[in-house]
Amino acid sequence: MSRHASLLVFTLVACAPATATVATAPQPVATPSVAAPSPQSAADDWQLLDPTADGVAGISLRRAERELLGGRAPLRQVVVAVIDGGVDTAHTDLASVLWTNTREQPANGRDDDNNGYADDTWGWNFIGGAKGDVNWDTLELTRQHAQCLALPAAGVADSTRARCTDIATRYTAKRAELQAQAGQIKAVDDLMTRTARTLRAALGGDSLTAQRVEALAATSDSVRNARSMFLRMAQAGISPEAIAEAKDDIEGQLTYGYNTEFNPRAIVGDDPTNLAERRYGNRNVTGPNAKHGSHVAGIIAAARNGTGIDGVAAGVRIMAVRAVPDGDERDKDVAAAIRYAADNGAHIINMSFGKGISPDKGAIDEAVRYAVSKGVLLVHAAGNDGANLATEPNFPQPTYSSGGRAETWIEVGASSWKGGEHLAAPFSNYGKEQVDVFAPGEDILSTVPGGGYSRQSGTSMAAPVVSGLAAVLMGHFPSLTASQVKRIIMESATSYKDAMVVRPGTPDEKVPFGSLSRTGGVVNAWAAIKAAQAMVRPVP
Repeated sequence: MSRHASLLVFTLVACAPATATVATAPQPVATPSVAAPSPQSAADDWQLLDPTADGVAGISLRRAERELLGGRAPLRQVVVAVIDGGVDTAHTDLASVLWTNTREQPANGRDDDNNGYADDTWGWNFIGGAKGDVNWDTLELTRQHAQCLALPAAGVADSTRARCTDIATRYTAKRAELQAQAGQIKAVDDLMTRTARTLRAALGGDSLTAQRVEALAATSDSVRNARSMFLRMAQAGISPEAIAEAKDDIEGQLTYGYNTEFNPRAIVGDDPTNLAERRYGNRNVTGPNAKHGSHVAGIIAAARNGTGIDGVAAGVRIMAVRAVPDGDERDKDVAAAIRYAADNGAHIINMSFGKGISPDKGAIDEAVRYAVSKGVLLVHAAGNDGANLATEPNFPQPTYSSGGRAETWIEVGASSWKGGEHLAAPFSNYGKEQVDVFAPGEDILSTVPGGGYSRQSGTSMAAPVVSGLAAVLMGHFPSLTASQVKRIIMESATSYKDAMVVRPGTPDEKVPFGSLSRTGGVVNAWAAIKAAQAMVRPVP
């Protein structure tokens, strides 16, 4: 899945009380003790805190700002391209940090700067056109299956038939899995409805909060059981809103994502088979669903104006590049988005999306090589399947089909505020050679459309933490190259190599944290800035 919604489904199914008949799923400067007790809940800015001073495995940015940066403003404005599902350009904490194409006269219908994109004021939308904007698209597996179904009955190579048989088997299994999840989510929904009905009657009102329910004096077994169940579900992060979102995601996947007859590409109006085509789309960088992209953008650079949460980096500009629908992004769009960002001045490209099949990987490889040649740092989320990327790849990826690895690419896994044996977020993909470093990615508070804020979890949240840190380094030390910034981030990460942690995707299997990534560490802003200072101004 390209977005975080499938992770929400996983969380609901994994955390639901057993009585809901839902299948149980697998549950800095000095390295703090792995056995140290973790806080009971995540602070609003936990990702910015210090492991030693604050007792939570954040990136030590607050400490770095106090001790190393001393309130100094960045020396240059860094542009971070967010390739995602859209960014809310009207959000109070995002509107002032948007990249603006000053060479373009807004909304005049002309391509004033002759870059091939008319009215690209804040970026560009590669999944929209004159007929509107794509919301849902199919999964890559569905597209492959649809191509196989269209093959003639005779004259097809045995190897192709064998491949199509395998695709059909996987497609059928995935649809069946989704249908089972739909039943599980319905069971959770029914349980929540019954529980809420009982509690509302006991409380004499419609407002149900954990505080009100906890203070309720149970007068009967039914109220006592409902109170206990509600609190257990609340502690697991299960709410009516979360259930509704999960239901929408499952229904969308069944209706659109795994529907071989659904094809929204006519909306865009391009030729999907022409990988060289790049001048298509429209200027609507918000799109119909900007929740994910807005959250990502806020983690990187939400304005520090005292009205909400703080982004990692100050003085950054967000270039919004829309290329990720609900469903699977298309390789053509991703390649075009990377090139657009590189051509229009992005220093960093954040990519919080991924999928398991990449039929046109060559086009993305070429775009990545192009971005690397222009000195762009690419930061990518490792994915949320609790899987080993050595055996279950996630695309796009830094390794080229022809061999070699993108020099300025950072692959990011997600860490948790819980620390200790739960330092690795349970959903995060991992890989000793595939993932570079981990960063905070669980229960991250950031911006969402409509001027609000919410907590979300995923490697989608961890990648922008790294993008934000990279922007801090590039802003305060403008002579650093993308390669040097990557090296600093990796070498300065707080090492937890020997700490035994629960391996993501398992209920309790313990492995060294060092086996999950190349660095065995969590990014550390204090150490990174200290290293940058030494590199730029060597001590005599």
